[in-house]
Amino acid sequence: MVNSALFGSTMKGLVTAFVICTHLAFANLAAAQDDIAKSGPREVVAAATDNIMTLAREAPAYFDTDPERYTSAVGEELDRVVDFRGFARGVMGRYASKDRYKSLDEVGKNQLRAQLEEFTDVLRVGMVNTYSRGLLAFGGSRVELGEVDMAPGSTRVASVTQRVFGDDGKIYTVKYQMGQYRDGSWKLRNLIIENINLGEIYRGQFEAAVLEADGNVGSVIENWDDNRVQSPSTEK
Repeated sequence: MVNSALFGSTMKGLVTAFVICTHLAFANLAAAQDDIAKSGPREVVAAATDNIMTLAREAPAYFDTDPERYTSAVGEELDRVVDFRGFARGVMGRYASKDRYKSLDEVGKNQLRAQLEEFTDVLRVGMVNTYSRGLLAFGGSRVELGEVDMAPGSTRVASVTQRVFGDDGKIYTVKYQMGQYRDGSWKLRNLIIENINLGEIYRGQFEAAVLEADGNVGSVIENWDDNRVQSPSTEK
């Protein structure tokens, strides 16, 4: 049975954020990438959802003996549609801002670039693992893709609504915040579940951790644990 607590934990791993949220083993990967580049935000979310739900439905047949196969496949799928680096930069907030970067000398700039790359990898691994484990409970759930809302005054920023129907009869609303990149592709930048903004939650946790570490950003990244990120309950 799908419950809201598990749903919140599961979707948190999608951030990136797909968080909800990639290189699956397509017969022709180059062709698949070309198709994605030509797709709109709704089509990207729909295709990724279908692929990931298929993985979740198939996983029980082999998961006990080869869990890495499943986790790796989910991670590859997410890589295609999630801007993990952009999400990581957003989570780091003012510690990875353009203003801070410009204020640094060359040594500081190199250090910040290295920190961002390291944190991107750390976030990705944690979120993929969390999402993969939780997703197993959703393999049989029905999902319905809703409307696409373009940001006012922009044709490159959009929000795609999705509804997940739980076994308990509750409907969970998920909003995928998408951005279009220079190559024309649309990728996930943030995720909102039942009005809970995951990007803001992660950023708040990062800010608090840096303050606790007396400003040592490197230490926070080194000791970051995605499983410790606290999110409000999605219960109403």
